Amino acid sequence: RLLALGVFPERLELGTLVALGAGMNYHGFAQLKAPTLMLEMDADTTQAFVIGAGGLDISRSIPYGFEAMISVVQKELNLKDEESARKLFYSNTFDFTNMGGALTRKLLKELQALVGFYEVQTGQSIGQVLCTQMPPKLAWLGGAIAKELGVESLKLDFAAWLKSREISFASSAEPSGMDARWLAVFGQMTYYDAVPVAKK
Repeated sequence: RLLALGVFPERLELGTLVALGAGMNYHGFAQLKAPTLMLEMDADTTQAFVIGAGGLDISRSIPYGFEAMISVVQKELNLKDEESARKLFYSNTFDFTNMGGALTRKLLKELQALVGFYEVQTGQSIGQVLCTQMPPKLAWLGGAIAKELGVESLKLDFAAWLKSREISFASSAEPSGMDARWLAVFGQMTYYDAVPVAKK
């Protein structure tokens, strides 16, 4: 439909880069003292980033995603096959919160190594976790990862942040129900000064 209307892109942007830029800007806006561990998970991999006041500190790809948890679900719940475990895992009909540690064990081992390396190198501790591409049915997973790492799960205040970026909503739109998946979308809508200008 967009092509039929003659609407064509002038540029392409990688969603990950846009989300990182928006995450760093939010980090400064919220005046977070400690660095944030930002995660983008998909079926097979997890992209891990540490962002702070100075920008992007670490970027690492971890070869564990949602699919690595399926065999654990099958084993923990004594299911007959992986397909049954997969359907249950993605269905949002079972509360996996208490199994968070077991489901994320392989991923957590890698994340703990990453966080440990970062803390030794910088002397700073991670303060919060932000998962930017978590499907709604797996939203509990971000909290489980944060809990296992002993930090908070970052809750974004879109209304306040977007107001500071001079982005407003129509009266029919309600930003309070939006999750972190919207970060890259709103990141496309704003402009960040390359060098922050101190307010007088």
